[in-house]
Amino acid sequence: MDQWAILSVSDKTGLSELAQGFLSQGIKLLASGGTYRFLRNQGIEVSALEDLTGFTEILGGRVKTLHPKIYAGILSRETPEDAKDRESIGSPAIVAVVVNLYPFETRWQEGAGKEQLVEEIDIGGVSLIRAAAKNYMRTLVLVDPRQYHEALQLPLAEMSPSDRLKRAQEAFSHVAYYDTMIANCLNQWTDPPLKPVAQELFTLSGHRWGELRYGENPHQVAAFYATPGQTGFQNATVHQGKALSYNNLADADTAWRLASSLPAPNAVAVKHQTPSGVGMGSTLEEAYLKAYEADPVSIFGGIVAVKGTVDEKLAQHLTSIFLEVVIAQDYTQEALSILAAKKNLRVLAMPFQLPSYAEEVRTVSGGFLVQQRDVVTLPFENLKHAGGPEADLSRWKTDLTLAWTTVGFVKSNAIVVVKDTMTVGIGGGHTNRIDAARQALEQAKEQARGAVLASDAYFPFGDVMTEAAKYHIGLVIEPGGSIRDKESIEVANLHEIPLYFTGERHFRH
Repeated sequence: MDQWAILSVSDKTGLSELAQGFLSQGIKLLASGGTYRFLRNQGIEVSALEDLTGFTEILGGRVKTLHPKIYAGILSRETPEDAKDRESIGSPAIVAVVVNLYPFETRWQEGAGKEQLVEEIDIGGVSLIRAAAKNYMRTLVLVDPRQYHEALQLPLAEMSPSDRLKRAQEAFSHVAYYDTMIANCLNQWTDPPLKPVAQELFTLSGHRWGELRYGENPHQVAAFYATPGQTGFQNATVHQGKALSYNNLADADTAWRLASSLPAPNAVAVKHQTPSGVGMGSTLEEAYLKAYEADPVSIFGGIVAVKGTVDEKLAQHLTSIFLEVVIAQDYTQEALSILAAKKNLRVLAMPFQLPSYAEEVRTVSGGFLVQQRDVVTLPFENLKHAGGPEADLSRWKTDLTLAWTTVGFVKSNAIVVVKDTMTVGIGGGHTNRIDAARQALEQAKEQARGAVLASDAYFPFGDVMTEAAKYHIGLVIEPGGSIRDKESIEVANLHEIPLYFTGERHFRH
């Protein structure tokens, strides 16, 4: 009985070697359009699919492989009944299907328009893959040139059931990724796009950008999966350094998002996914020095993001201490030469522009949680004067913006103290708010006098305001909304501390 392989690929990498490998096993070749022409030009013996089906492709190529003779050959089981049905319509025994799909993702990333992208939605290829994967015990399915070498290590007849099953699983994952990518793209075309939490079904897909050095701990394996159609660390230019770890990327994301949320120039130092120091200034160097001076101990071994271009002077500061990762919009050649002295330092360049919408996904036992990613802004027109004397907020605008934006990136419960465009005290990750306040104020010490204090959520009691008064805080900003707001207002009035409510909290767990 003749055995056949169907080849229909957009990526011709390794195709000639695979085809020759099949022929050496006595497996004949059937190929569609461009694949057929490619193999013929390589001098490889191959038949066109139309020779089997009896018709050429139609609708400009939209229909070319959808035919009973093809699918009977793929889906036929090794039973007399299936063999009889297959032979009755002249369908051959197809023992291998090699398909890689239209390059929808590549065209999407290139900015192709809707009409062009619609034509890049593969129909026949997906159907061929699903059919072969369903019948994996008899029909080998390959969807990626990286699979070819391993597939040729043994004759197909000797391939183990576990290897065949592995290929089927990879095939269904490949199709699931492809379909999810298209669904996400089409969702972006809607006006407005459907939010994940509004959809009955939520699918998550990603392409492995690379293995990470390890997870949160060295004994945990980890990888970064890039989401199709979105920009982020997969688009960063990596100038130098060791491979990134799970913790590196998690910390880098916090630093990059906070720096992106603030006006330039600014600098953010992060340790364990919470800011240790944030600074703003007239120059990027000034901003960095403030972020460093805010906590010169915690920045050691941390992540630094700077919103601007790193020059020679700033590069010298960055190499004077041990850092894991530096992220900037760009670097001068002189700066890169200086940073190169720290060969293990990861140096990344990427735009500092937050997406208009993004979701956060977190696994829990039995499933996962999805929410819209928090965007931290401070609309001054919505601030409500709650207690103490009214303040001229225009004088406080930069410090208020810095304090409120930063507190949204600190682990809850969170308190941030800011003075002269730099954080001077950060307290976060506490199980009660007064301990967070004491940590931030004790860190600030004398610099707390006349500073801004921001809280990510309301004060449940008057104790935080009382503590702030001990350090002579100049202005307090918090969401308000506690049933005990009156206690905080009374303390604000007693100590003449301007107290303003934002009406919005920013928990970060």
